[in-house]
Amino acid sequence: MIAENAKPNKSVHVIGGGLAGSEAAWQIARAGVPVVLHEMRPERMTEAHQGEGLAELVCSNSFRSDDARASAVGLLHEEMRRCDSLILAAADANKVPAGGALAMDRDAFSAHVSAALAAEPLVELARGEVAGLPPGDWDSVIIATGPLTSPALAAAIGDLTGAEHLAFFDAIAPIVYADSIDLSRAWFQSRYDKPGPGGTGKDYLNCPLSKEQYDAFIAALLAGEMTEFHDWERDTPYFEGCLPIEVMAERGPETLRFGPMKPVGLTNAHQPDTKPYGVVQLRQDNAQGTLYNLVGFQTKLKHGAQVEILRTIPGLENARFARMGGIHRNTFLNSPSLLDGSCRLLAQPRLRFAGQITGVEGYVESAAMGLLTGRFAAAERLGQTPAPPPATTSIGTLLGHVTGTAKHRDAKDGKVVNFQPMNANFGLFPILQPPVKKKLRKAAYADRALADLSAWLTA
Repeated sequence: MIAENAKPNKSVHVIGGGLAGSEAAWQIARAGVPVVLHEMRPERMTEAHQGEGLAELVCSNSFRSDDARASAVGLLHEEMRRCDSLILAAADANKVPAGGALAMDRDAFSAHVSAALAAEPLVELARGEVAGLPPGDWDSVIIATGPLTSPALAAAIGDLTGAEHLAFFDAIAPIVYADSIDLSRAWFQSRYDKPGPGGTGKDYLNCPLSKEQYDAFIAALLAGEMTEFHDWERDTPYFEGCLPIEVMAERGPETLRFGPMKPVGLTNAHQPDTKPYGVVQLRQDNAQGTLYNLVGFQTKLKHGAQVEILRTIPGLENARFARMGGIHRNTFLNSPSLLDGSCRLLAQPRLRFAGQITGVEGYVESAAMGLLTGRFAAAERLGQTPAPPPATTSIGTLLGHVTGTAKHRDAKDGKVVNFQPMNANFGLFPILQPPVKKKLRKAAYADRALADLSAWLTA
C-alpha cells in the first residue's frame, strides 16, 4: 500500500555529478524513484576538473585502505558495497595495483559511473548550471556540488542560511609519465611488501634519497616560488589530512620523513645494504600503467618550481609531467548548526546536502553521504520516514559528525564550535561494551558495525 504522503512518480533533483551526486542519483533510482541529475560541466568548468565525465577524480586516484578490519575507511568501503554502492562497484571493477589501498584507473572509473547512470531508465542527466537556489517547484533537492560549488549557488546558500561559510585549501599531487622514470634508480615495492586489491606487494615505485639529497630537497621546497593567494583567501586554513608538502616542510625538516617520505618498510633493490634516509613513492594512476602520481605530494608551488624541484629526486631527473600539482579553495557548511538528522537544511527542508560540502573529507566519505541522502530522499518520496544508519557503523559516524550528534557543541550555550572536515576514523565510533583489548579493538569495531548494518538493511 502506498502511503498518503507518497509521491513515487515525482522526480528528486540532484545538483552535482561528482561522487556524492552520482551515488545519490543511483540510490534514488534503485529505490524506484525518478531522479534528475544536474551537472554544469562542460557548459561551465571548474578550476580543478579536466573533463565532463561523472564522478571525475580530480585529486588522488586512491580510496585509501581497503582493509575493513584494520581501517575505518576500509570498513566504510565494505558497508557501501553492502548498500549497493555504484561508486564502490566502479572502483572494484577498475582497480589498479596499490598495495593495501583501493586505487583505480581514473578515466575508466568515471566512464563506468557515467555508463551505469546513462543505462538507468529512472535517471535523467541534465547538463547546465543551476545558478542560485533551485526553483520552488523542486520540492526535493540534494545539493552535492562539492567544494567547488559555483559562486552563484554558494552565494544563494549563504544568503539562505545566514551563516558564514567555513573554508579550507585542498591541494592536488603531480602525475608523471611512467616511461620517464629512471628504473635504474627507482624500484617496485609496497611498504612491508603488503599486497592489496589486485596487487602483488610490488605496487609502488620508490625513489630513494640520501640525507644530503633529502636536506637539499627540503631547502629547495622552502625556497620555491608558491602560488599567491587573494586577500580574501589569506586566512583560510589547510585541511590537516591533505597538507601541501612545502607546508609540512615548514613545520620542521624531519616532518616529511615521518609523513609521505618515510622510508620504513622499504628496501632499495639497487642498494639493499644502504637504508634510504627518505623515499618518494609513486602509485599507478591508470590501468595501462603509463601514469604514476606522487603519493602525498600535494603542492602549492608554481608549475616551473615544481618541475625544477621534483626533478632533483633520484629517478625523476628526466620526469615528464602529465599534470602538475595545484591548490584550490574548498567550501563547506557549518553543518551541525544548519542540517537536521537526515541532512535537510533547517531553513528550507526541501534542500538536502551531500558530499564534501557537508564537512566530510575524502572521496569515499563524500560518496557515503551521497548514498545516505539518496536513500533518505527516496524514502520520503515513498511515504516512509528516513531511518538513519546505526551510530556504530562507519557511515553512521560520518552522519553523526555532520549533523551534530558528534561532540561539537559548547557545554554552556549548546552552539556548535570548531567544526572541521573529517575523514572516516575509529575515533568517531562509540566505545565498545564490554571493553576490548587495544590490539583487537579495530576488528571488534568492524564486526559490530557490519552486524548492525545488516540488521538496518534488513529492517
